[in-house]
Amino acid sequence: MPQPHEDCLFCQLFRSGDHVNAADGFVAINDINPLAPVHILVLPERHIETFRDVSELGAEESKRMLEFVADTARKAGLEDYRVVVNVGAGGGQTVFHLHLHILGGEPLRERDL
Repeated sequence: MPQPHEDCLFCQLFRSGDHVNAADGFVAINDINPLAPVHILVLPERHIETFRDVSELGAEESKRMLEFVADTARKAGLEDYRVVVNVGAGGGQTVFHLHLHILGGEPLRERDL
């Protein structure tokens, strides 16, 4: 597995953040700037800069990541929620370590995308 990037905030948070859920290769943390009552970030241990490179995870690891997202949402008490991935600076990505946003806790409107 590639080494973590020492200067990557999410690599650091993977190792020592305040995790709300954890499994082999993945952790979940609360977003520090929530856009919904529940706003959780799912971080893979592997440093992958963007969703464009998700194939670096491989099929089994990608499947486990999606299962971890669903498990994290369930543990947060969410039945209805949105999963978002911002890809690249133009897509709103501000930290270049692959991560998925889980948003919920209230009805989300289409224009909230």
